[in-house]
Amino acid sequence: MTAVLFDFSGTLFRVESTDSWLRGALAGAGIRLAEAELTAAARALEAAGALPGGRSPERIPDELAGTWPIRDRSAALHRAAYTGLSRQVPLPDPALHDALYDRHMTPAAWAPYPDAAEVLRTLRERGVPVGVVSNIGWDPRPVFRAHGLDPYVDVYVLSYEHGIQKPDPRLFATACEALGADPRRTLMVGDDRRADGGATALGCGVHFVDHLPVTDRPDGLRPVLDLVS
Repeated sequence: MTAVLFDFSGTLFRVESTDSWLRGALAGAGIRLAEAELTAAARALEAAGALPGGRSPERIPDELAGTWPIRDRSAALHRAAYTGLSRQVPLPDPALHDALYDRHMTPAAWAPYPDAAEVLRTLRERGVPVGVVSNIGWDPRPVFRAHGLDPYVDVYVLSYEHGIQKPDPRLFATACEALGADPRRTLMVGDDRRADGGATALGCGVHFVDHLPVTDRPDGLRPVLDLVS
């Protein structure tokens, strides 16, 4: 393998906990809740799957049934899907639902996995081109810049910028073309077997990692270095 594509959420970075997400949005809005009330709201938001990059919804509300499967095709669809899930949970101010969505796009809401910098830096030192291919409704480049990882990424191919989402092989093909890479010598690294596994349609190799909290996956990316020349 002579080029590597990485997924973003659950692969290189992990979003904060739902509890931290809610606390951050409340602090930003100057709203205080009793601890028991805050804890209950965080649990309800987690069950609803309202945090992008967090837990999947336990159920999709009927009014979102058409939006949810295509949520990563545009910024508007992504926001509508996740704020729609959030609104299943009563909060003290309706404006908090948009504040929560805005919060998840900030660099403070994300942490790189412990070995992400080492792996990306080593690939750069070896002259291996790197792309990020993500199903997403917003621009994660500021997250990479804030955490010092942007210098190691050659191209970002984001679903909402192209109107298509993984596992559609066209998204991976776009990344390979931008890198000047042969798909048959390109490795896709991700945490979603269905979405990221779509790269196999082009002949790419795939390597899957577990979508775990950063403290529980200290070296899940390091095997990539053994798969790339």
